[in-house]
Amino acid sequence: MQRVRRRCGYVNGCDVSAEGSRGGLSLGWAPNLNATIRSFSISYIDVDFFDADINITWRFTGFYGNPVDSARHLSWQLLRSLNSAPLTP
Repeated sequence: MQRVRRRCGYVNGCDVSAEGSRGGLSLGWAPNLNATIRSFSISYIDVDFFDADINITWRFTGFYGNPVDSARHLSWQLLRSLNSAPLTP
C-alpha cells in the first residue's frame, strides 16, 4: 500500500495492510496538512487534519463497510462510535 501511495505522489500517509490477499486501506495527504491519526483498523482510518494555510482543523474518516448483510449492523455501530469522539483541538 505504501509503495502505491508514494507512487501517486503522497509522501505523508497512513497504510493498513490487507488481511490475506484482498483489502487494505491507504490514505495520503498534502505536505501542508498536519495529520493526527485518531485510530485505524482493517476497515477504517480516522484522522484529524490541521490546514495551516486556512487555519482550520477538520476530520476525515475513510471507511470500508462489511460486505456481508448480516454483519452490517457492526459497521453502523462502528461508525456511530467513531462519530461520538470530539474533534481534537
